[in-house]
Amino acid sequence: MATNKFGATCATCTTYVKAGDGLLVRRDGKWVTYCADCGEPKPAAPPRGNHDGWHRGPMAAFDVETSGIDPLSDFIVTAALVDSTGTRRSWLIDPGEREIPAEATAIHGIDTARARAEGRQPALCLAEIGAAMAEYLAAGTPIAIYNAPFDLTILQAELHRHNLPQLPYTAPIIDPLVIDKQLDRYRKGKRTLAATSAFYEVVLTDAHTADGDALACLLLAQDLGARFPELAADSLRTLHEKQVQWYAEQAASLQSYFDRRNPDGGGAVVDPNWPVIPGGPDGPGSPSLPGTTGGSSAWRAADAEPSLSGSSAWRPEAGE
Repeated sequence: MATNKFGATCATCTTYVKAGDGLLVRRDGKWVTYCADCGEPKPAAPPRGNHDGWHRGPMAAFDVETSGIDPLSDFIVTAALVDSTGTRRSWLIDPGEREIPAEATAIHGIDTARARAEGRQPALCLAEIGAAMAEYLAAGTPIAIYNAPFDLTILQAELHRHNLPQLPYTAPIIDPLVIDKQLDRYRKGKRTLAATSAFYEVVLTDAHTADGDALACLLLAQDLGARFPELAADSLRTLHEKQVQWYAEQAASLQSYFDRRNPDGGGAVVDPNWPVIPGGPDGPGSPSLPGTTGGSSAWRAADAEPSLSGSSAWRPEAGE
């Protein structure tokens, strides 16, 4: 936000604003002038509509809370899968000899002692998670995942680690983070699940629990479809393919930002793939639904607060 250098009409009250007397704000890609009395209006989501679309059909949502921020080396502590019929499933996984770091416990509240006492064997939990996810996807039911590259990648890595089958498909996925950043590119502020839910007036209870975050993600995905008719009009296949492209563009923009900050190299590298990191022949990764554009991607950085869940986009330099 800056002072207007040229005279212009206030976008709110239409009075003429002399140069230097108002505010110059970038909105929807354009520079807009506001007088000092009106000021910059608070951004608001578009109203919900009564149109049909995928948001009114069957949908599931998935979320994890983890031991750390690296989806390839850290492990899942809890996971939850909910759907639009009201079905809710959750898992607490016994870490075995592994320790849940204190900084992770500070986020989601689960320490090593509790997970060992109350959790179930990893292979059993992960097999159930993989089978449940595969069932939804095979039926063509979309799964909403906030910042899908983190959650899907750590799930695929865990399945690989325990010699379990990878997900046969990673489509159709609905990622409210990618969609929101595409449809409202210039909105200021954080894009965490909590912040985005608040903007769209979606209730988030029990934040940083897999159950609470999965339910909020489901509601948020449905809400986005209700508020953006052009989004709801897409088929699930088309929407999935669009998100692949949108994410690549967002990653390229973020990479450009990091490169400008570190012109001599050594900065963060943003993987442009979505919705799961490509792992190569021996690592995580799985094919997209036949006929769709690629389906793999990396964890990415975004303007988000620290979290040990896919409900937040992690910064490579986590902890800043």
